[in-house]
Amino acid sequence: MRSIIAVALLILPALASAQERERRPLPPSVTVTGEGIVTAEPDVAEIEIGVVTEAKAAPQASKENAAKLAKVIAEVKKLLGPGDEIKTLGYSLNPNYRYPREGGKPELTGYTATNVVRVRTGALQGVGSLIDAATQSGANKIQRLVFTLKDEDAAKHEALRNATAKAKSKAEDVARALGLKIARVLSVNEGEQAFRPVMRELRAGAVMAQEAAPTPVEAGTVQIRSTVTLTAELAEP
Repeated sequence: MRSIIAVALLILPALASAQERERRPLPPSVTVTGEGIVTAEPDVAEIEIGVVTEAKAAPQASKENAAKLAKVIAEVKKLLGPGDEIKTLGYSLNPNYRYPREGGKPELTGYTATNVVRVRTGALQGVGSLIDAATQSGANKIQRLVFTLKDEDAAKHEALRNATAKAKSKAEDVARALGLKIARVLSVNEGEQAFRPVMRELRAGAVMAQEAAPTPVEAGTVQIRSTVTLTAELAEP
């Protein structure tokens, strides 16, 4: 019996202390969100160039495609500088069918071979000439042109720092308006981060033109956006 009483005497003060802490009002706090936006001039262009060929037989379609693509690559490489690269992005060889209007068995009419390479270059001023060289040497598919950054991480980190600084500044403004100050930062959470390279769509007529003047291409600017949510405890100054 005495041991039970002793345990109860130890528990009761602890419970009283916990109840007192629960009744004690929490210190004021503020939660704000800061957004950081960085714009930068692109220093890399990525162009996806392809050759599409059709033939009655699969080996013929594949062979013709390989020959045309080799010619395209040879011409494109003449315009690439140190550090630029070209690599295969995808290859496909698919059968073509003719489907009767009123049902029936589809008829095999031939094969289509498609081979796409990605060219990555830092010579942005020469992108138009590079596209023209590719199309004039046999490329008939320009499916993607993107201007981006060599070092995306550096730009993302800068946007994150800017977002954090803005969140901190907002919290300080709220504290001053209330006649308080920031006592400590309780939490910082990184929110949505968006990296937006410059996408360009080329008109078929411009891409396939056989003119001496290069296809005009404007690089534009890359935008990086980051958000940070900060919660800070406030106190008397």
